[in-house]
Amino acid sequence: MAGDNKSKSGSTANAATNPKKRKQRYRPNNKPVKKKGSYPLRPGVQGFFITCDGGREHQASQEAINVIDSFFEELVLGKDSGGKIANVPSRPLNKKIKFSYSDSSGSDDDDDDKDEEEEEEDQEHEEKKEKEDSAIHKENDVSNENARSETSDSNKNGDTCPENGSEGEPNEKKEVDKSHETKADEAEEPEPKKQCIETTVSKCVIPAKVEEKSVDKLIEAELLELGDKSKRRFNKLDSGCNGLVFVQMRKLDGDPGPKEIVQHIMTSAAATRKHMSRFILRVLPIELACYASEEEISRAIVPLVQKYFPVETENPQKFAVLYGARANTGIDRMKIINAVAKSVPAPHKVDLNNPDKSIVVEIVKTVCLIGVVEKFKELAKYNLRQLTSSKP
Repeated sequence: MAGDNKSKSGSTANAATNPKKRKQRYRPNNKPVKKKGSYPLRPGVQGFFITCDGGREHQASQEAINVIDSFFEELVLGKDSGGKIANVPSRPLNKKIKFSYSDSSGSDDDDDDKDEEEEEEDQEHEEKKEKEDSAIHKENDVSNENARSETSDSNKNGDTCPENGSEGEPNEKKEVDKSHETKADEAEEPEPKKQCIETTVSKCVIPAKVEEKSVDKLIEAELLELGDKSKRRFNKLDSGCNGLVFVQMRKLDGDPGPKEIVQHIMTSAAATRKHMSRFILRVLPIELACYASEEEISRAIVPLVQKYFPVETENPQKFAVLYGARANTGIDRMKIINAVAKSVPAPHKVDLNNPDKSIVVEIVKTVCLIGVVEKFKELAKYNLRQLTSSKP
């Protein structure tokens, strides 16, 4: 009994001294372990607010990044996708294929007829080739005969020269000198030709090597940029809500903003009715992100209002406020709408039925996302699935 008690006490002591190992929160150099996955949504970012099917957030984010990147390149390069998409046939070009081992007699007869036609065509083609070859041989024979006649005439002229007596000697000397000069010229001619060929080859080879190196360097640089998330133009952020995706955009000077990209996507989708994505429902541009409070929203929206609703303007705009909230029940809806509406100056008026521009206010947990869109109702409330559906 005493031995059993000692063993139990020893096991409890070992359990106390060696507890179960937990996941390592810090590295040996006292640096925190990097979190796997996307970064959470936070204030101070701009990008695209995307709704999708529940449980398909990862697939929708990848599709959204591809679609947004393609339309961004079209805007930057000045391409128009409408003309290209209109030329694509609506139905696939399927062709009927008949195999030789089919049981139907009609197909066998058709195959036999086709084989006979092919054999006749082959025979005609061979006859044409033979005629062409014979014509070429005749031309070669004629050219050879002409060359021989010219050489014989020159030989005859050379034989008649010595019959002239004493005057033939200087003529022979002149002909000998001319023959030496022609031989010297013929000997000197191939050398510059070889030099020209070498120079052309060397000139062609050197830039090819330079281009290969430059392409390799460009590929390596692009791979490094793709590997580094901080240098990507479009990046996924974790919204923390089901059926919601946020794609961050790092805008550079001269690049089109989220509003221009989304407007281009919606207009092209409405014009072509081409299906772009499987999981994306709605895409909204976001140009401001701040903390979800009345004071913070009224302060952060000032530059956006000055950009789209200037005080001194000849054409006052009619606007509406589109409010939405997710995972947040502590904010009064009307307070936020009134704060946004009061920030717009006097020449512009509120019109909920036919607004020229709509101010989007989306609250996700403790973050408020703000953007401006045009033709919201005309473009099916920026719903890609409705715009690209076959039914009107």
